[in-house]
Amino acid sequence: MRKTGYSLLPHTTDAYIEAVGVTLEEAMQFAGIALIDTICNVNSVSPVITEHIQASGDDEVALLYDWLESILLKFELERWVFSEFKIAPIVKSETVYRTVAEAFGEKYDKKKHGAKVEVKAATYHKMVVLREEGSTIVRFILDL
Repeated sequence: MRKTGYSLLPHTTDAYIEAVGVTLEEAMQFAGIALIDTICNVNSVSPVITEHIQASGDDEVALLYDWLESILLKFELERWVFSEFKIAPIVKSETVYRTVAEAFGEKYDKKKHGAKVEVKAATYHKMVVLREEGSTIVRFILDL
């Protein structure tokens, strides 16, 4: 079993991230935190407001992609940053995977949260969901 959390993997121009959890839901929580930590200092974000974020996809990779894009849209369109996520169990129907999450954070304030790099988008390139010995690993690239 791997240690849970997230880390940066080597990449020449973009952010290549690996997030590890016991379940896919937990790995996605760490992926969301990694995304925010790429944009600003996630440790400075106070979890004072709860927002709901829905994600869906044809498979687990598409679900992860929609999850990351949904968080990024909350930042880009509404200026929300989050420091915690609580993801409901993923529900799989015949055609789609779905989940909803509570996202805890606040409005972005450059003075409080800082600014690291601009994330243009999550990409499908090298995006994977893997399982090994009690761990779920997600890897993805953020286009900077």
